[in-house]
Amino acid sequence: MSVRMAAVAGQFYEASPQACQEHIRQLLPEGPIDAQIPETIVAGVVPHAGWVFSGDLAGLVFASIKQQQSVDTFVIFGAVHTVMARRGLLYDVGQWGTPLGTIDIDEDLADAILDEGTDFISTDTGGHSREHSIEVQIPFIQYLFNQAKIVPLMVPPMAQAPEIGQAVARALGACDKKVVCIASTDLTHYGPSYGFTQMGVGPEALKWAKETNDKFFIDLTLTMQADKLVDTAQMYGSACG
Repeated sequence: MSVRMAAVAGQFYEASPQACQEHIRQLLPEGPIDAQIPETIVAGVVPHAGWVFSGDLAGLVFASIKQQQSVDTFVIFGAVHTVMARRGLLYDVGQWGTPLGTIDIDEDLADAILDEGTDFISTDTGGHSREHSIEVQIPFIQYLFNQAKIVPLMVPPMAQAPEIGQAVARALGACDKKVVCIASTDLTHYGPSYGFTQMGVGPEALKWAKETNDKFFIDLTLTMQADKLVDTAQMYGSACG
């Protein structure tokens, strides 16, 4: 069985099992989450920067899911940082490895997604070999949902991206598993290091990035305006996935 080994352990998150588990425990909420959470969660959005920067937000999302329901499989939509892609890249067989061990690919669901999205999705296990946006989510799943499987799917910023999501939805509609979709994206990369200083520098500029630029993307997401997300992210530099 093929195993996609961890590529960014020791960079984006801890490389040893003990340190990885301890950091996850520090990132998860200490008690029940009292925010308004849907009775059944079908999807969530998580960041994929190093855990020291945004792991607590990813942890909050996964903890919210854990609080509400059990999960058989996570379909994880990743960004595309390391390869050129004109289609969705599906990792369809084998396992992924992290410092916490291995996690199985849900091969049956992957096959169903490929059947539904044959015009927009290709199998490409090699394309995932260096991509971090999905990998950094896996230890949270292993820690909180130790029986769950995954379907990793990298989605490039193309006009057909919503159709990839629709293909996944059709596959999920035809299966009887408990599935949650996870979208992995950071939001506005702002500052001189990123070559993006549209509003200058300093506290007010960062406030604009968060409360205006990020919020516009978030509002489109929450109102399910999928057809506008790719253009918006590219036009305003508001998301990388």
